[in-house]
Amino acid sequence: MPQGRTRRAVLTSAACAALAVTGAMVLTGCSEDPDAGTNGVGKLPAARIQTETRAAAQAAPAVRLSGTVVTSGRTYRLDMQLKADGGTGSVTSRGATFHLLRTGEQLFLKADADFWSHGGDAAAGKLQGKYVKVPQGDPAYRKFSGFTDKDVLLSGLLTLHGKLSTDGHHEQAGTRTIRITGDDGSGGTLDVSLEGKPYPLRLVRAGSAGTLRFSDWAKDFAVAQPPKSETVDYGRQLPAS
Repeated sequence: MPQGRTRRAVLTSAACAALAVTGAMVLTGCSEDPDAGTNGVGKLPAARIQTETRAAAQAAPAVRLSGTVVTSGRTYRLDMQLKADGGTGSVTSRGATFHLLRTGEQLFLKADADFWSHGGDAAAGKLQGKYVKVPQGDPAYRKFSGFTDKDVLLSGLLTLHGKLSTDGHHEQAGTRTIRITGDDGSGGTLDVSLEGKPYPLRLVRAGSAGTLRFSDWAKDFAVAQPPKSETVDYGRQLPAS
């Protein structure tokens, strides 16, 4: 082969090799790291992510929780604001909506006449639209106070069952998340924020027991006892409802 042609062949091979290396570098540079610019929990094992998100939730002074909880065959739709010393919001079950307000150990329930109608017309008329103080010994206190208790509610909810694993990167309401699952989803799934603190943002409970969303982490809100003019102290036990 003439010397000129040999030289051109060598140069051509060198150029092709350089282009291949450059192309590989460009492709590598263009690939996105899903954990770039995040809080880093997406790189942790699933069990560690669950530990981190539970700790963040426990330390947060306040949260808003909305969605459904199924317990003992009954579905409750919640929209609650919770913090250490109280909570407020609404609960809907079997077509009836009532409002819960807790300050310290005192729990109040506010509902319309239909909610109280099983207690008789007189009771319904007296209690509708009022904040009814729920006695601590009444079954309703044990039943509903948990919906207003941040620590009790979250500690019971933020647990996945079975073998934990990660299930990729996702997004909730514009926030990047890492998803962890129990037993590939049958034990529940939890989306954890990759931005800021690793707060839980969405929970699908095991056994079709409801789906909940968490927002307004660490955003304070006012909670105070209702005015006396709007309060009814029914005594040691509420009427049946």
